[in-house]
Amino acid sequence: MVAVPDRILMSAEEYLVWEPTQEQRYEYWDGEVVAISGGTRNHNRVSGNFFKLLDDALADRSCEVYIVDVKVQVEPGQKYFYPDVVVTCDERDRDPQLIQFPCLIIEVLSPSTEAADRGKKFAKYRQLPTLQEYVLVQVAQPGVEVFRRNEQGKWVLSEYNFDEILRLESVDVEIAIADLYRQVEFETEATDEIE
Repeated sequence: MVAVPDRILMSAEEYLVWEPTQEQRYEYWDGEVVAISGGTRNHNRVSGNFFKLLDDALADRSCEVYIVDVKVQVEPGQKYFYPDVVVTCDERDRDPQLIQFPCLIIEVLSPSTEAADRGKKFAKYRQLPTLQEYVLVQVAQPGVEVFRRNEQGKWVLSEYNFDEILRLESVDVEIAIADLYRQVEFETEATDEIE
């Protein structure tokens, strides 16, 4: 049995060299390395659907779409996160390991990550000057929340249901919410019925 330390501490420079050599993905929070857990089939399906739809829609444009294994430099030397899907349209993004200038970040929610995705991660993502939209996607039941930066720099929430069209202003793309959930099996609520 191999003992794994409760906390892994290292400098950002050490992390950026060490992390690509690992089998598992790790995020970086102010000197602490945090393991990223795997997702469910539904989580994977929604992430993949979102990636494919965006990648197809942006094929003839100078935007690049990445899924799961590309990290975002949220705060140089301090925070590096792995969003489920990230889009950059900024020609300055040339680093082979990470994105520094995202315009769109998508997180597919799970019970273990939802609080962080809504809270401390979003608080840090909001500090990225190029980020225009932050999307949270439910997997237990259909539902999408889009936080959009308005002209005053304030973040405004829009919610979308299964039968609606999602307009992503940051990349000028429209996506049917139903297409995000293609081949996703939703949880059914257990009922106690007596026959």
